[in-house]
Amino acid sequence: MIRFQIIERTGANLHKTLIDAMRTGELRTFEAIRRGRRIEHKNLSYPGWMNWSVIGGIINCEVISPHKPGREWQFFSAFLGRLADRYADQIVAINIQFPGLAPQPKRARAIKRRRRRRK
Repeated sequence: MIRFQIIERTGANLHKTLIDAMRTGELRTFEAIRRGRRIEHKNLSYPGWMNWSVIGGIINCEVISPHKPGREWQFFSAFLGRLADRYADQIVAINIQFPGLAPQPKRARAIKRRRRRRK
């Protein structure tokens, strides 16, 4: 899974712009479904989908590929490329997180104490 946040410029209303572009066919490779909360790529070679929500000018996105785990980067790359190409003037920043399992802390070894032999 890949999570990222798109921080839009003040007053840009990027979320509405992207949804409208997908519905009118301006963004032909992406499709907004489930009332614009889920984005899919029309080309099936990019596995998975993206769930997103908007809170105060920040679009929170989560790319999921349950059938081909580890291949989320393809969908993410296609979407990010499209943003950079057409909508860069409406974006302030994009923050990317790669959540995963945290490494398990190593257990401390028990200290073995040797008994002293009595003489």
